[in-house]
Amino acid sequence: MGLRDDLERYREVGEERREDLAEFIQYGDLGQSLPDEIHIPIKIVDLPEFRYDQRDRGGVGQGDPDVGDPVGQPQPQPGDDGEEGDPGDESGDHDYYEMDPEEFAQELDDELGLELEPKGKEVVEETEGDFTDVTKTGPDSTLDFERMFKEGLKRKLAMDFDPNYVREAMGVEGWGPDEVFEWAREKSLTVSKRWVEENYDALSADERTKWESIEEMENRVTPMSTAQKIREEGIRHVPFRREDERYRYPEIIEEREKNVVVVNIRDVSGSMREKKRELVERTFTPLDWYLTGKYDNAEFVYIAHDAEAWRVERSEFFGIRSGGGTKISSAYELAAAILEEEFPWGDWNRYVFAAGDSENSRNDTEENVVPMMEKIPANLHAYVETQPEGKAINATHAEEVERHFAEANDVAVSYVNGPEDVTKAIYEILSTEAE
Repeated sequence: MGLRDDLERYREVGEERREDLAEFIQYGDLGQSLPDEIHIPIKIVDLPEFRYDQRDRGGVGQGDPDVGDPVGQPQPQPGDDGEEGDPGDESGDHDYYEMDPEEFAQELDDELGLELEPKGKEVVEETEGDFTDVTKTGPDSTLDFERMFKEGLKRKLAMDFDPNYVREAMGVEGWGPDEVFEWAREKSLTVSKRWVEENYDALSADERTKWESIEEMENRVTPMSTAQKIREEGIRHVPFRREDERYRYPEIIEEREKNVVVVNIRDVSGSMREKKRELVERTFTPLDWYLTGKYDNAEFVYIAHDAEAWRVERSEFFGIRSGGGTKISSAYELAAAILEEEFPWGDWNRYVFAAGDSENSRNDTEENVVPMMEKIPANLHAYVETQPEGKAINATHAEEVERHFAEANDVAVSYVNGPEDVTKAIYEILSTEAE
């Protein structure tokens, strides 16, 4: 296989991986994966690489060809006799591609042609960020001295003036402190009347008649700028004021996190044999992975029931089996209590998924389950019927639920009679939620 063929093969990997994903959901070993680490078996693909042509035995001008040998044709290799080999009896090579639930959700969206976005509630959590906000009060340890220094420095620059320049104005003949002060104000020099008076009193008689006019003084004397004074003399004093004090405190950041709780309900009565249990696991597990990938925080509740319901761990949810009867409403009563206590509808997105063989005690679906489903607020309710060996006469729960909620856009009913129905069931459930 040449480099061009290798590159083309490499480009097909993404499409084949999605095919592997669909096959894995239907027939794969789900036990190879963890809740946050999904192992999808893929066919091993040789990545493109440069190779020397092993049939080329020499370079230009090398070798001892016989007269009549074709030029540029490869020499026959061992086994190149034109005969086809025996068909192989070994299975194809596989490796595992590891993906997290977020990537799994994206791949499943691509495979099923969905573009689902998380809906419903957002939990707002306040956390402390960097010390970027300020207040006028606070502990001394959080005083923003740098800011206070800058405010004082800006004030100094705004109020600073060249005192020698003002003293020169005091030497204008006929001027007293009042005239000097008015002149300084016109020049926007922030000098006080008291300072002018004190410095004027310190001048001698000769110094008070140095200039014939203010115009002469201004033409002969150039004031020193504040920047020049700082360069030559530095900063000896920065006027701080209490109003400049600011205390740093951390910015309060609101982090919006989309939360979801998934309630998985399973019939564990005596009629739920191994094939039925496997179909439940094959349907529910990818749904769990999918919602884990879609939401920032996903919590799961597992409820098993026969004639009564009880909460179980995930590790026992898919394998547990009892010999009791069936009363599906007991699971919904327990789910309602758990959701109300632990996952309030105001803060959590909710999904309630139930599965079984549709066998239920008489009138329980119509009188109890349907009202409970209407009572429990959720993004989506779903029921998955698993009947791999033919439907029993009294297996009517799924049909009753489907008939009652025919017009509802938040209830999905799917029928899984074999592994080949799993992907379709997942699509039906997720597409209902998308609507």
